Amino acid sequence: MIGAHLVHVNDDEIATLKRREVGIGHCPQSNMKLASGTAPIPQMLKAGVRVGLGTDGAASNNDLDMWEEMDSAAKLHKLVAKDPTVVSAREALEMATIGGARAIHLEREIGSLEAGKRADLILVDLNAAHLTPMYNLYSHLVYAVKASDVSDTVVNGRVLMRGRRLLTIDEEAVKAKAREYQRQVSRSLKDGGQ
Repeated sequence: MIGAHLVHVNDDEIATLKRREVGIGHCPQSNMKLASGTAPIPQMLKAGVRVGLGTDGAASNNDLDMWEEMDSAAKLHKLVAKDPTVVSAREALEMATIGGARAIHLEREIGSLEAGKRADLILVDLNAAHLTPMYNLYSHLVYAVKASDVSDTVVNGRVLMRGRRLLTIDEEAVKAKAREYQRQVSRSLKDGGQ
């Protein structure tokens, strides 16, 4: 089972989540945008619950940017706890990688670079001015890197993006189709959404 958000859980329920090996899809930006609450992620991590990051849907998180989710996950919980050591950059990165794999019960196949796992990886161009200088890799990846800094993407050994150019889809056709759907949705809404 995978539970999304889980912003209103108590300690007993966290223990049940751990015991039942429930995966959690933590969606901090969606929770902030909708003011639905803050999941007790520090307590869940401490209890050993399977926590990964998610973005929720386009209606409650417009950009679906996992880099921003990492940044938000780390910063939100520091603010809520009033403790700058809560949800470290490394923990946020782990929630986006191996933690996400654990949350969907696929940690033996994905989530880290290991022999026998699928070859899923990205290359990040660290040469941009906003990424200079670098002191700590985890902090840099979570707080400074942006999605646009990803130059290459490989999924299950297949190169999907090289040099920021998508190789497997017609980007213009996809954008045209998305605009078509947007017009259909807008027509169906009275006020055009938020």
